[in-house]
Amino acid sequence: MTQPIAHSTQAPNIDERKGQVALKAFFNITAEWGCTQADRQKLLGDIARSTLNNYAKLPALRLNRDQLERISYIMGIYKALQILYPSKSLAARWIKAPNTALPFNGSTALAFMTRGSMMHLAEARRYLDAARGW
Repeated sequence: MTQPIAHSTQAPNIDERKGQVALKAFFNITAEWGCTQADRQKLLGDIARSTLNNYAKLPALRLNRDQLERISYIMGIYKALQILYPSKSLAARWIKAPNTALPFNGSTALAFMTRGSMMHLAEARRYLDAARGW
């Protein structure tokens, strides 16, 4: 008869691994963009600082659907910027530059995206997808 494996030594399941990979991408992208802790909290749905600090340790954990969708939008925005701009620094600069185009109306893309609603992330992604001809 085999002995049950203790939870602490079990390999993460697929949902936990997906959460870990998504968090790693999120922190890498937001570091490249020069995001603050408050920016990151807002981008992930206005989560608590302690939760963000726990996520920064890149644990294998299952993220909720809202957080996975938010990270998916951020990854799509990042990808579009990499296509539109020849360097990572120019792409990161775009995130923090005032933008008069709709939907930004003079604010920076980061300020627009950190208003809290997932719709702001969706609008920023839609704008960039249109700019790259999608």
